[in-house]
Amino acid sequence: MAGSRSYHHGDLRRALLDAAAQAMAGSDPAALSLRDLARRAGVSHAAPAHHFGDKAGLLTALATQGFDLLGEALRGGGDDLLATGVAYVGFAVRHKAHFEVMFRPELYRADDPELVAARDRTGELLRAGVARHTGGDPDVDALAAWSIVHGFATLWLSGALPTRVGADPEAAAREVIGRLFR
Repeated sequence: MAGSRSYHHGDLRRALLDAAAQAMAGSDPAALSLRDLARRAGVSHAAPAHHFGDKAGLLTALATQGFDLLGEALRGGGDDLLATGVAYVGFAVRHKAHFEVMFRPELYRADDPELVAARDRTGELLRAGVARHTGGDPDVDALAAWSIVHGFATLWLSGALPTRVGADPEAAAREVIGRLFR
């Protein structure tokens, strides 16, 4: 019985977030059902509501987690702007559900303090990285760099890029983004 298993998770909140990300693989995040999520996680149907309140609360937590994961990926690029851009694309491919939720604020509570803090930390990483490599306005330059890597990641995930870019998203991103980040 699902309800009897609900107390055996070491970290039920994280298990629910992981199950949500898996459930959204290949589907619209708006279609996620808390009842289906509970079934997938092997917990009572009340468990997701207990931890997140409602679907918007769950998606807020998933977006917050996504911004933190993106921050880790960006830090992995170090001081190299191209490597940071490639890391952004790699994050999007490896964490597609997070990526799709993070940039759909109509799905979550965009004013949630934890979400705002995670989004701001990640944005500052991007701004600081770009500022080290450009001499212009760091906010405008960061917006330009973000637009480039986010656009590439979105095109990759939607399958809209021509087949000649190959099957490796990070290699393709390095080639395309590198033309502008040199």
